[in-house]
Amino acid sequence: MRRPHIRRNRLAIALAVTTAATLTAGVAGTAAATTDAAPAAASSSTPSLQKAVDAARTAAFAHAAATGVGKKDALEATDTLVDPDGRQHVRFVRTHRGLPVLGGDLVIHLTAKSAYEGVTRAYRHQVDVPDTDPKLSAGEAQTKAAAVAKGRAGEAQLVVDARDDRTTLAYQVQVDESRTAEADGARTVILDAATGAVLSNVQANDSFLSPALQKKLRARGERLNPETGLAAPEAPVTGEAAATAGYPAAAKGTGSSLFVGKVPLSTTRTAKKSFTLKDSTRGNTETRDAGNKELEKFSGGKAFTSTTNRWGNGTTSSRATAAVDAQYGITSTLDFYKKTFGRKGIKNDGRGAHALVHFGNKVGNAYWSSKCGCMLYGDGDGRTFAKPLVVLDVTGHELTHGVVDATAKFRPTRVDEEGNQYGEPGALNESMADIFGSAVEFATNNPKNPPNYLMGEKLGLQQKFLRRLDKPSLDKLEGTVDYWSKAAYDTEVHAGSGISSHAFYLLAEGSGKKTLGGVAYDSPTFDGSKVTGIGRTKATAIFYRALTRYMVSTTDFHDARTATLHAAKDLYGATSTEYKTVNKAWAAVNVTAANSPSGTH
Repeated sequence: MRRPHIRRNRLAIALAVTTAATLTAGVAGTAAATTDAAPAAASSSTPSLQKAVDAARTAAFAHAAATGVGKKDALEATDTLVDPDGRQHVRFVRTHRGLPVLGGDLVIHLTAKSAYEGVTRAYRHQVDVPDTDPKLSAGEAQTKAAAVAKGRAGEAQLVVDARDDRTTLAYQVQVDESRTAEADGARTVILDAATGAVLSNVQANDSFLSPALQKKLRARGERLNPETGLAAPEAPVTGEAAATAGYPAAAKGTGSSLFVGKVPLSTTRTAKKSFTLKDSTRGNTETRDAGNKELEKFSGGKAFTSTTNRWGNGTTSSRATAAVDAQYGITSTLDFYKKTFGRKGIKNDGRGAHALVHFGNKVGNAYWSSKCGCMLYGDGDGRTFAKPLVVLDVTGHELTHGVVDATAKFRPTRVDEEGNQYGEPGALNESMADIFGSAVEFATNNPKNPPNYLMGEKLGLQQKFLRRLDKPSLDKLEGTVDYWSKAAYDTEVHAGSGISSHAFYLLAEGSGKKTLGGVAYDSPTFDGSKVTGIGRTKATAIFYRALTRYMVSTTDFHDARTATLHAAKDLYGATSTEYKTVNKAWAAVNVTAANSPSGTH
């Protein structure tokens, strides 16, 4: 039986407060309602972006009744998006009395003339602490956090915890080498600065496989035997233009991967017969070897080098093989976001992405690490997981967690002692990762990895996939659900992710039977209604715009419905078929205006 949702247990990892506004020109906001075109990148200079930030900050204070921003607050911009029609969306984190506020994030929306248009905010109560003098010392907080997370505590930072219906002076402590986290990962512990009570204790890395799923697979004795795409090695690459152009220089090599056969790789030539697995054409995206150590920094990894610009042999006997899959998956994901939305890198700052393969000793998982800012891939535990989880949709899924971390920052409402996460914002995090992880497959369109609406279909699971978007409840391993109910308030996040993933599938492809790419789908609806899809391109554009402009750390499924309706209105108009279908798709998973929770859950 699932526990009832209790609002006061809503948890979140601290929002990082920047010392200066991060100003990035983002995805454009409008697309012709009569075409399938996704939004294109907006072009804007830094001064104009700074002007947008200044206008949004002024508007936030001027409209305090709506935004919740008080006289003792300060706002720091973390993202600024300008639409082709000039509308602006500025995402802020907040400080109160000089302290970072957990649950204080908001997005200010401005017209093309920089007039206030509205706000999307997290918790809606006023933030106010009477003073900033803690009863608990920083040293006591570190000791308590280390004991709770069973690891090495870092600096204790004073914060204001404004999550749920509280406003509490608290300490935030990062605990590394936690024995309560898989692979001795990091945890973020929040403690009440007056009583020392634990307000939250969350694993810092986002793992592809939850502790509950791993436990179930091991109990069943299931051993994953991933389907691979072994390819014969090619002849060395020769005749590079870089031979006469000076070094370092961009080069083109090939890799023999575990899962997708032979693939092209953009690399860096450092000498006549010396290459590094670094892609200078994509912001110096690079994959390194962690040496089976649990490294905390990408810089600690060993660069992959070659004298032939030929990488891997299609089997795990070569340490470079997993790196081929990782690098290919990362560049494919970056290409998807750039070509589809004009997003330049995970953080939209033009920088590439990093990965560490062979992470840890017998680690059967893959992670997005916000601390490292990179992907971490274990080699498998040798029991249940026989190979590295360097599958394309796994990489697309995990890197999307990085995109979420740079935008909405969804946080679970609670985390249990084993590290399993619960609640609707966390479920949306997993759903977005599945939606865009699937979209990466479609955009890449590799015949060795045919695109579909299945997640983890190449992992070798007995049920042939981990999750699927058309009828999520076919996933019996995680107990994924098709429709919303009040139980979603406290459902494990992978299980709950089915609600919004199902809504996306219905929006894109519609209800009923359909065969795509050799995969048979049969998507049901809660009320027996028929939904006609608007196509994957438009559905993806709507969900991306909703994520980057209208969602925040506390967004739940009903908020997500509102956000996607906003996005559809922006893109196609309030009377458009696209807008109406968004409404129908959410109703088909039992998320409606009529059953929207009021106040607290």
